[in-house]
Parts: sequence; structure tokens; C-alpha cells
Amino acid sequence: MGRFAVSKPDGEAGKAWPAIVIGLFVAFGGVLFGYDTGTISGILAMDYWQNLFSTGYVNTKGHLDVSPSQSSAIVSILSAGTFFGALGSPLMADTIGRRFALIASSWVFILGVIFQTAATALPLFLAGRFFAGFGVGLVSALIPLYQSETAPRWIRGAIVGAYQLAITIGLLLAAIVDYATQYRQDTGSYRIPVAIQFAWAIILIGGMLLLPETPRYLIKKGQHDKAARSLSQLRRIEPAHDAIQAELREIQANHDFEMSIGSSSYIDCFKGPMLKRQLTGMGLQALQQLTGINFIFYYGTQYFKNSGIQDPFTIQMITSCINVVSTLPGLWAVDKIGRRPLLLWGAVGMCVSQFLVAMLGTLTTGQDSLGNIIVYNVAAQKAGIAFVCIYIFFFASTWGPLAWVVTGEIFPLKHRAKGLSLTTATNWLLNWAIAYATPYLVNYGPGYANLQSKIFFVWFGACFLCISFVYFFIYETKGWSLEEVDELYSEVTSASKSASWKPSTTFAERQGVAAAEGEGEKTVRESGQHDVGSHHDANPAL
Repeated sequence: MGRFAVSKPDGEAGKAWPAIVIGLFVAFGGVLFGYDTGTISGILAMDYWQNLFSTGYVNTKGHLDVSPSQSSAIVSILSAGTFFGALGSPLMADTIGRRFALIASSWVFILGVIFQTAATALPLFLAGRFFAGFGVGLVSALIPLYQSETAPRWIRGAIVGAYQLAITIGLLLAAIVDYATQYRQDTGSYRIPVAIQFAWAIILIGGMLLLPETPRYLIKKGQHDKAARSLSQLRRIEPAHDAIQAELREIQANHDFEMSIGSSSYIDCFKGPMLKRQLTGMGLQALQQLTGINFIFYYGTQYFKNSGIQDPFTIQMITSCINVVSTLPGLWAVDKIGRRPLLLWGAVGMCVSQFLVAMLGTLTTGQDSLGNIIVYNVAAQKAGIAFVCIYIFFFASTWGPLAWVVTGEIFPLKHRAKGLSLTTATNWLLNWAIAYATPYLVNYGPGYANLQSKIFFVWFGACFLCISFVYFFIYETKGWSLEEVDELYSEVTSASKSASWKPSTTFAERQGVAAAEGEGEKTVRESGQHDVGSHHDANPAL
């Protein structure tokens, strides 16, 4: 069993469990994200909700419903809110701190939940979706930031990846609650699933009131003593301990070096050596969305209905369970095997799965004159769903958690909040685009592309791009501190060579050498001036 365990390295002072527990608790914020995005799929398919919120549109089954354009607005407006929330996260994170920013974000989310719960017509429901999305966008950028800055380096991947596990648990809980309330013929059918979100936000707020601020934020603000106490809480050793002071010196030296180059703005994220890291993070998050995962969880219930499945809610619960369970091996492997291999082979597995789903769906279904799906081969449709599940396994164990892990650790402290906000905003921008465009791409009727299962060819193409993206752009950062990752990017120009890199010195050592050299040059200059002065004194005639 020893070779399968991720063990604390020899020589690491203090205890790891406090930081691990704190990181895992903060990951709970992913439940807000997962539950809020997952619950809408089931709500859109509820009879009572369709009747109540319909403005007169009748679907192909002859039932009152919201129109495809309204459906896309309901789903995508959450992503619009999250996009602006993610972009706004550095303002709070760098001003009031990572901890209080998470608390404030949860209150914004609660406002959105209040609006959705109270709604009996589309305008208020849409407003609630936007504000809930704004809160989720803030949280989704702040959680990986907090986790990356508090987690021990040897298990940082699993801790940040646990955020994705919480997202999958949220999706599963949403599927279960939707399933339990789908047949209610009152407002409880949608109000119960929506109102449950109050509990998730209150749990996160309560926990964050008890947790410490991140030591790296406190160093950034020049509060060295508070940073020592924060790190002491995380490691369970005295603030004056040599290990605490050494780690703080490294963080301080790295930050001082970054600040000596100049302050940070959003424009600076796209300048010089930061450009490669920023584009890597944004590309990774964009491709994570383009693999097609949210098509399954946003529109999965409707899609399985169209595919001839009699109980699509059950299939949605099964896919959600697979999503949760499949994340677990990824959390073990990320710090054992590494980032690059997991992302590469995950992309290969997703690519093959999406291609087979597309082929099976396209070749074994058709449509009648009203746009209703005709299934020619039920066994092939079941095989297609099996490959959807295999795809979910590859996504959940690799690209799901690792997109958050990699983007949380590739930026230096000065740029971290802004860099992470841009990568998270990219995730949500693509999330919005996919959510908005999907009804127009898959639905039947004038003005719609009517792709149906052919949409999986689009996801297949994106997964194929993922393979080359990993090879050329993803650096192996397993086992290195955030400051060592910064050094890795400064010394290694090719991602394919990053796995063999080893740090030669620490930032503190380099800064110490630079300071010593500066002192030496100053001494030489002063000595030279003294010699010249003495020479003048000895030769007054000159």
C-alpha cells in the first residue's frame, strides 16, 4: 500500500492535517457552484414549472413550456453573472482579503437565491439567476486562490482538486432533489430545490468566520507577524519556529522580487513572461468547457428524453454519481502521477468517447415531420449513454479537477488574484456561450441548427485540441511550492522539459546573494573613494 500513498515528505516540519482540513472545508464552496448549475436542468423539465413560467409557447409534445430562446437565457444568464463575478474577485481578494471576500461573495449568492425562490414569472427568476451567478463567479475564483495559498505543496493538487469534487457532489445533490420534487404540482416543485441553497451558503459563511487569512495575502499587505501566526495555525507549530520563518522568508523574497519589477494590473497579466502563463490558464479553462461536460449537466435531462429514455431523471442521477466517484482517483493521482500525464491521457479518453457517442447517436436516430426523435436502435442509444458515462469518468478524474489545480498554482503572488480571475472568467465565458448556443444548435425548427447528437462531434473536435494543448503548454508542477513553480517558469522554456527540472536555489538565497553582491559593490566603491581621497591628501600640490 505504501507505494500507492501520497506521503508527507521527510523533513517537513509541523503537522499537515490542519491545512488539509481547512482546504477541504473551503472546497465545500464548490457545492454552491455544482448545485446551482445542476438544479436548472431538472427544473426546466418539470411540468408545473413549465406551465407556470410559460409565456404561451407550446413544445413539440403539445405542452406549455418556455421557448428555446427563453430556455437558453435562463441557463446562460447564470454564466453571465459568474463571468462578471470572476472578473470582480481580485477587487475584494486584494482589498479585504481572501477570507472576507469569500464571506461577502456568499451573501451575494444568497440574494440571488432569494429572488429565485420568490419568483413566479421569468423576469424575477432571471434576476435571481444573475445574482446567484455573480456570487458563484466570485466564489469560483476565490476558493482555488485560498486553497493554493494555504495547502502544503506535497498535497496541494488533491486539496485544490477537492473543489471539483465538491462541484460534482453539488451536481449529484441537485439531481437527487430535482428527482424528489419533479412530480409536485405546486411551487414547491422548484422552490424546494432552489431554497436548499441557503444552507450551502450559510455553512460556508460560518466556517470562513473561524478560519485564518492566507499567509501569502498577509505578506502581500506587509503584515509579517500576522502571516507568521496564520502559518503557525496551518502547520501547528510556534510562529518563531525555524520552519515557519524559513517559509515566510521565501514567500517574502519572492514577493519583494516581483514588486521590484513593478506593480500589477490586468494589462500586466498579458505582458512579458506572464503572457505565456496567462494564456495557458485561460486556454485550459476554455478547453475544459469545450469538452462538452456542461451540455450533459445543463441539458442532459432534455437530451435523454429526446433519445427515447423513459426516465431521464434517473439517467441524470446515474451520470452525477459517476461524476462524483470518478473524481476520487483523480485526487489521488494528481500528486502521485502528476499534472501533465493525467491531462494528456484524460484528453485522449474524452476524445474517443465523444466520437463514439456522436457516431452512435447520428446513425441510429431520426426525426418525424414535427421534430420528434425516432429511435431506430435502442441498444445503440444505451451504448451511447454508456460512452457518455465513460467520457464523464475521464473528465471527472482529469480535466475536471486539474484545470483548477493548474490555474491555482502557475501565477506569482503579485499577479495571482488577477490571473486567476481572468482564467475563471474565461471558464464562465465559454460556459455562458455553450449554455446560450446549445438550444439553437440542437433544437428542431426554423432558425435552429437541429444538430441533435451531431453536437458531440463538436465536443470531439475540442477534445482533440486538448491533447496538443497539454503537450505544448502544460508544465509539470507536482511537488513544488508556489514560489518554486514561479522559478520553474522563469528557467524552463519548453513544457515538455518541465518534468525533469529541479530547483537550484530558493528565492531567499538568490535575494541574499544579490544583497551581498550589492553590499560588496558598495564597499568597493567606498573603498575606492577613500583611496582617492587619501591620495589627494598625500599630494596636496596635485
